[in-house]
Amino acid sequence: MTASYNQTISQAQSQETRNLFNEFNALDTDAKLAWLYFVYEKMGDTITPAAPTAAEPELAPMLLEDYMQLTDEEQLQVMRDIVNCRDTDYSRAYGALRENNQLFVWYAWAEAMGETIVDMPDDYDTIEEINDLLARMEEIDFEGQISVLRTIAGQMGYSDVQPIATQAETGKTSSL
Repeated sequence: MTASYNQTISQAQSQETRNLFNEFNALDTDAKLAWLYFVYEKMGDTITPAAPTAAEPELAPMLLEDYMQLTDEEQLQVMRDIVNCRDTDYSRAYGALRENNQLFVWYAWAEAMGETIVDMPDDYDTIEEINDLLARMEEIDFEGQISVLRTIAGQMGYSDVQPIATQAETGKTSSL
């Protein structure tokens, strides 16, 4: 189970943003991580930053403090586990957060890359799909960019929290 309570409901509302989301999902794990890295590299230039003030970083000490003490290899594995929705302590901590806080985690990691966070390998060769997705992301407006990022962030991590069954599903009305 992933972080989103209902993955059939995408926050990416327009066809264009849904297409970007679907194309992101077609990337392999490391390409997804590279794309996120490049998106955060471009924030403030051509990609609109998600407002860090909308997040509550105190809710993610494991991901923002403990994580920085890990080795580069361990940090990379944690990122891969989160992207792949594996059932690990770090992935559960990420999956327990709301999308704004999940975006803040990626933002904080991107800001610290090369210092306290594992950096992009010098010899990384960007694939065409990443460049295409970045270019298309730059072309959409703020709302579209944020909806794509929230949808992507919200599908990652692990959570075993199940959505509450609706009246249509149970056939029962709620009682007070």
